Amino acid sequence: MDLRVISIGALGAHPLRNEREAVRTGHATTSLIRAGDAVILVDPGLPGPAIEARLGERVGLTPSDITHVFLTSFHPECRRGLAIFDKAEWLLAEREREGVGVPLAQSLARLHDSVEAAKNAGEAPPEDHALMSEVVRTDIAVLQRCKAAPDSLAPGVDLFPLPGVTPGLCGLLLAEPTRTVLICGDAIPTVEHLEQGKVLPDTDDREQAQESFKEAIEIADMLVLGRDNWVTNKTR
Repeated sequence: MDLRVISIGALGAHPLRNEREAVRTGHATTSLIRAGDAVILVDPGLPGPAIEARLGERVGLTPSDITHVFLTSFHPECRRGLAIFDKAEWLLAEREREGVGVPLAQSLARLHDSVEAAKNAGEAPPEDHALMSEVVRTDIAVLQRCKAAPDSLAPGVDLFPLPGVTPGLCGLLLAEPTRTVLICGDAIPTVEHLEQGKVLPDTDDREQAQESFKEAIEIADMLVLGRDNWVTNKTR
């Protein structure tokens, strides 16, 4: 098995550096796993051309070489470059897929209702309606293409649920001969969060997110952080 960090991510606003508003473009850490016949890219957070360039620089691969793309969550910053991997299978944990799908459908229904209400009142639709509809429809199309990930993606590469930050956030647990590695997504975003034992402030379920944080540091020797490099788990 081979694991490489293709691109180190970043938070748009790092709350533990007292950043209250975005000071940079947020994007997830992107990792590559080669196990058996599978070539798995995790969280292509940069735009397509940037991810393609990083793949070439780091491992000499092209988008067509990727067999699977796994998203730890459906957050836009985890999938900005997803479209260039059109030959790969797109995977998302089933709980995350279901947790995202219902709100997206509800958003589309609300947008439709707002147009109907405007028509009935003899008014024009809201100015931002067309843009919002396009965003929601695009997200729905991406979600429909994402398949529910199996419990094991390849030999030694297994799902590791880490819900809390999002309803179905899910990492990947890599069992190597001498160590266990966890790709943990935004469950543990940065070194500062790891050292201070804190989760992101904007979470779906804070108590659950804190429990997932604990489970992550209990099981892994190495952690690939959601918006940072991979690090040794010094708590073990």
